[in-house]
Amino acid sequence: MGPDARLRRSNDDGEPSGSAGRPMLEVLTGRGVSDVVAVVSRWFGGTLLGVGGLVRAYGDATALALDAAGTRALRRRLLVDVTVPVDLVGVVENRLRSSWDVVDVAYGSHVVLTLAVEPDRGGEVGASVASLTSGRGDVATVGETWR
Repeated sequence: MGPDARLRRSNDDGEPSGSAGRPMLEVLTGRGVSDVVAVVSRWFGGTLLGVGGLVRAYGDATALALDAAGTRALRRRLLVDVTVPVDLVGVVENRLRSSWDVVDVAYGSHVVLTLAVEPDRGGEVGASVASLTSGRGDVATVGETWR
Protein backbone atom coordinates (compact mmCIF):
# COMPACT_ATOMS: atom_id res chain seq x y z
CA MET A 1 0.00 0.00 0.00
CA GLY A 2 1.03 3.58 -0.54
CA PRO A 3 2.67 5.42 -3.42
CA ASP A 4 6.04 3.85 -2.67
CA ALA A 5 4.53 0.42 -1.83
CA ARG A 6 6.19 0.43 1.60
CA LEU A 7 3.42 -1.40 3.42
CA ARG A 8 3.33 -5.04 2.31
CA ARG A 9 1.57 -7.87 4.07
CA SER A 10 0.54 -11.38 3.26
CA ASN A 11 -1.30 -14.13 5.06
CA ASP A 12 -1.63 -17.83 4.36
CA ASP A 13 -4.89 -18.07 6.34
CA GLY A 14 -4.57 -21.70 7.31
CA GLU A 15 -2.72 -22.92 4.22
CA PRO A 16 0.77 -24.41 4.68
CA SER A 17 3.26 -21.69 5.59
CA GLY A 18 4.44 -19.66 2.58
CA SER A 19 2.14 -21.40 0.11
CA ALA A 20 -0.55 -18.73 -0.42
CA GLY A 21 0.14 -15.20 0.78
CA ARG A 22 3.80 -15.01 -0.19
CA PRO A 23 3.35 -16.16 -3.82
CA MET A 24 0.45 -13.73 -4.23
CA LEU A 25 2.51 -10.86 -2.78
CA GLU A 26 5.43 -11.77 -5.07
CA VAL A 27 3.17 -11.45 -8.12
CA LEU A 28 1.92 -8.03 -6.96
CA THR A 29 5.45 -6.85 -6.18
CA GLY A 30 6.81 -8.23 -9.46
CA ARG A 31 4.15 -6.36 -11.41
CA GLY A 32 5.02 -3.13 -9.59
CA VAL A 33 1.49 -2.47 -8.35
CA SER A 34 0.50 -0.85 -5.07
CA ASP A 35 -2.72 0.11 -3.33
CA VAL A 36 -4.24 -3.25 -4.17
CA VAL A 37 -5.56 -6.17 -2.18
CA ALA A 38 -5.64 -9.69 -3.61
CA VAL A 39 -7.83 -12.43 -2.17
CA VAL A 40 -7.90 -15.95 -3.59
CA SER A 41 -10.37 -18.54 -2.34
CA ARG A 42 -9.53 -22.20 -2.90
CA TRP A 43 -12.28 -24.77 -2.78
CA PHE A 44 -10.49 -27.80 -4.23
CA GLY A 45 -7.02 -29.30 -4.25
CA GLY A 46 -5.41 -29.04 -0.84
CA THR A 47 -3.22 -32.04 -0.13
CA LEU A 48 -3.72 -33.30 -3.71
CA LEU A 49 -1.81 -30.27 -4.99
CA GLY A 50 0.98 -30.34 -2.44
CA VAL A 51 2.78 -27.21 -1.29
CA GLY A 52 4.39 -26.59 -4.71
CA GLY A 53 1.02 -26.89 -6.43
CA LEU A 54 -0.55 -24.48 -3.95
CA VAL A 55 2.24 -21.94 -4.55
CA ARG A 56 1.66 -22.13 -8.31
CA ALA A 57 -2.13 -22.04 -7.96
CA TYR A 58 -2.19 -18.95 -5.73
CA GLY A 59 0.44 -17.11 -7.76
CA ASP A 60 -1.23 -17.97 -11.09
CA ALA A 61 -4.66 -16.95 -9.81
CA THR A 62 -3.28 -13.56 -8.72
CA ALA A 63 -1.53 -13.05 -12.08
CA LEU A 64 -4.69 -13.96 -14.02
CA ALA A 65 -6.76 -11.57 -11.92
CA LEU A 66 -4.31 -8.72 -12.57
CA ASP A 67 -4.32 -9.51 -16.30
CA ALA A 68 -8.12 -9.44 -16.37
CA ALA A 69 -8.51 -6.30 -14.25
CA GLY A 70 -5.69 -4.29 -15.79
CA THR A 71 -3.84 -1.52 -14.03
CA ARG A 72 -3.54 2.21 -14.27
CA ALA A 73 -1.01 4.65 -12.94
CA LEU A 74 -1.95 7.25 -10.36
CA ARG A 75 0.20 10.33 -10.13
CA ARG A 76 0.44 13.02 -7.45
CA ARG A 77 -1.12 16.30 -8.54
CA LEU A 78 -1.47 19.68 -6.88
CA LEU A 79 -5.00 21.03 -6.58
CA VAL A 80 -4.98 24.63 -7.74
CA ASP A 81 -7.95 27.00 -7.52
CA VAL A 82 -8.16 29.62 -10.23
CA THR A 83 -10.63 32.40 -9.40
CA VAL A 84 -11.70 34.69 -12.26
CA PRO A 85 -14.46 37.21 -12.91
CA VAL A 86 -17.53 35.75 -14.61
CA ASP A 87 -17.01 37.82 -17.77
CA LEU A 88 -13.60 36.15 -18.36
CA VAL A 89 -14.50 32.54 -17.61
CA GLY A 90 -15.08 31.45 -21.23
CA VAL A 91 -11.63 32.36 -22.47
CA VAL A 92 -9.88 31.28 -19.28
CA GLU A 93 -11.68 27.95 -18.96
CA ASN A 94 -11.06 27.09 -22.60
CA ARG A 95 -7.33 27.77 -22.27
CA LEU A 96 -7.00 25.95 -18.95
CA ARG A 97 -8.82 22.86 -20.25
CA SER A 98 -6.45 22.69 -23.21
CA SER A 99 -3.41 22.41 -20.91
CA TRP A 100 -4.52 21.04 -17.55
CA ASP A 101 -7.02 18.72 -15.91
CA VAL A 102 -10.00 20.82 -14.77
CA VAL A 103 -11.63 18.78 -12.00
CA ASP A 104 -14.32 21.21 -10.85
CA VAL A 105 -15.96 24.51 -11.74
CA ALA A 106 -17.97 26.50 -9.16
CA TYR A 107 -20.02 29.50 -10.23
CA GLY A 108 -20.84 32.40 -7.92
CA SER A 109 -19.98 36.09 -7.95
CA HIS A 110 -16.68 34.82 -9.38
CA VAL A 111 -15.90 31.49 -11.01
CA VAL A 112 -13.51 29.08 -9.32
CA LEU A 113 -11.91 26.44 -11.53
CA THR A 114 -10.06 23.69 -9.67
CA LEU A 115 -7.19 22.13 -11.59
CA ALA A 116 -5.07 19.04 -10.99
CA VAL A 117 -1.57 20.15 -11.97
CA GLU A 118 1.77 18.37 -12.13
CA PRO A 119 3.81 19.59 -9.15
CA ASP A 120 6.54 21.09 -11.34
CA ARG A 121 4.04 23.03 -13.52
CA GLY A 122 2.25 25.03 -10.83
CA GLY A 123 3.99 28.27 -11.81
CA GLU A 124 2.78 27.94 -15.39
CA VAL A 125 -0.84 28.17 -14.24
CA GLY A 126 -0.21 31.48 -12.51
CA ALA A 127 1.56 32.91 -15.56
CA SER A 128 -1.23 31.80 -17.90
CA VAL A 129 -3.98 33.19 -15.69
CA ALA A 130 -2.17 36.50 -15.24
CA SER A 131 -1.77 36.80 -19.01
CA LEU A 132 -5.35 35.80 -19.83
CA THR A 133 -6.98 38.02 -17.22
CA SER A 134 -4.62 41.02 -17.23
CA GLY A 135 -4.02 40.36 -13.56
CA ARG A 136 -7.71 40.03 -12.61
CA GLY A 137 -7.47 36.33 -11.73
CA ASP A 138 -6.20 34.68 -8.57
CA VAL A 139 -4.36 31.38 -8.29
CA ALA A 140 -3.95 29.39 -5.06
CA THR A 141 -2.70 25.89 -4.31
CA VAL A 142 -5.37 24.28 -2.11
CA GLY A 143 -4.14 20.71 -1.65
CA GLU A 144 -3.07 17.63 -3.51
CA THR A 145 -4.66 14.54 -5.00
CA TRP A 146 -3.83 11.39 -6.93
CA ARG A 147 -5.12 11.18 -10.50
